Amino acid sequence: MNTKTCPKCGANWINDQHYWTGTNKLGNELDLAGLVCNKFGDDTCINPCKGKEGGTTWEKRLKELEEDHPIDK
Repeated sequence: MNTKTCPKCGANWINDQHYWTGTNKLGNELDLAGLVCNKFGDDTCINPCKGKEGGTTWEKRLKELEEDHPIDK
């Protein structure tokens, strides 16, 4: 078994498959990049998708929440 942990954020890879830290659910490297690595990663980040565009971002999640639950003004 091959395991790796990112020294920057603690994300885990088991046999080259990303799993979310904390939940250990199957992860998505592009989502991890959009949510964490692209803004907060550094040279120690081991995510192969760091720097790639796409996936989920916090801005995208906020927009989806606002569309699903509009605030009356």
